[in-house]
Amino acid sequence: MRFITITLTLAILVFSTCCRKSKENTDGRVFYTDDQFCMGADLSYVNQILEKGGVYRDSGQVQDPYHIFSEYGTNVVRLRLFHNPEWTRSVYSPPGNKMYNDFNDVKKSIERAKAEGMKVCLDFHYSDTWADPSKQQKPAAWQSLSLSLLRDSLYNYTFSTLRKLDLAGLMPEYVQPGNEINPGFLLPEGGRWNNNEGNMIYLLNGAISAIRDAGNLSTVKPKIIIHIAQPENADSWLNGLGLKGLTDYDIIGLSYYYIWSTVKPEELSNSIAMLKTKYRKDVMIMETAYPWTTENADSYGNIIEISKIHGNYPATAEGQFNYLKLLVKEIIEGGGKGIFYWEPAWITSGMKDLWGTGSAWDCNTLFDFSGNTLKGINYMTEKYELN
Repeated sequence: MRFITITLTLAILVFSTCCRKSKENTDGRVFYTDDQFCMGADLSYVNQILEKGGVYRDSGQVQDPYHIFSEYGTNVVRLRLFHNPEWTRSVYSPPGNKMYNDFNDVKKSIERAKAEGMKVCLDFHYSDTWADPSKQQKPAAWQSLSLSLLRDSLYNYTFSTLRKLDLAGLMPEYVQPGNEINPGFLLPEGGRWNNNEGNMIYLLNGAISAIRDAGNLSTVKPKIIIHIAQPENADSWLNGLGLKGLTDYDIIGLSYYYIWSTVKPEELSNSIAMLKTKYRKDVMIMETAYPWTTENADSYGNIIEISKIHGNYPATAEGQFNYLKLLVKEIIEGGGKGIFYWEPAWITSGMKDLWGTGSAWDCNTLFDFSGNTLKGINYMTEKYELN
């Protein structure tokens, strides 16, 4: 009986594998593993959108968005984590009964992503709210701490978060200690500039140590990503920090948005190749997007600069698709290892943030105003010549 069971199991596995290969070859789509190339999507808003009336469709049929992304080739889901985002409740009137982008919300997202066979990138903002090049505000609970106690709190928070996830079978495969840390993080102590980089490295290495220590207790060893906004800023940010002690990370992560970058899409490969060669680290695009329309689905003003739309890639479903294919090819040509689309599912709904209700991104999503998948989502399963 044991021999028969093993034989049947092997037959099922072989049959399943053959069917999957046959399906891929028949419809022309290619599904990449994250080891080959990360096809990532930041789905941090999805739980909130679903709970506030948002609906996602594929071929006109209502579908779970996590399933949709898995079916269209996403192999890593990126999720942001705020420390204590009480404001995500208080923006509603009356206040909501739960927070979003906190530990419980992120845990739910990781469960849903992994259930669909996708891996996870956890993005620690180390703030109660958005951390980006314009602000890196410490959590309120850490405001009055000395430098050494700040590092202890940073280490303990990072380690305990990852340990809790690991014990639940949800360890992320990629971790960002900080989000778009151009000015540094945990300001003012962790500032990058004004001869303050020693303190920043001291703090950043505390977070990195926590990630490594949590990984040492797990079967999953997260890869560590240092995330800088815009490729033109990365070299000056990284320059000299290796000699001062910032060495234990795996990936240089870049945000790349056509609106704010001086690097042309056709030149992105050069920036990636330079960083990869100079710093001997893998390079990935951690955030990007491109519009499929210049229209707006709601009263929340869209984040778009029409004058900067690329002449070869109009703001149409076809233009978005072709732009994203170009971007992937540029990343691969430069030796890069992945691309993450930022909030491709931020469709309009009753969701609120600090600035409006609905979506400021509905022109940049991979879904139309009715929640149907657009052609652009197919860029992840195109056939690319990997290095």
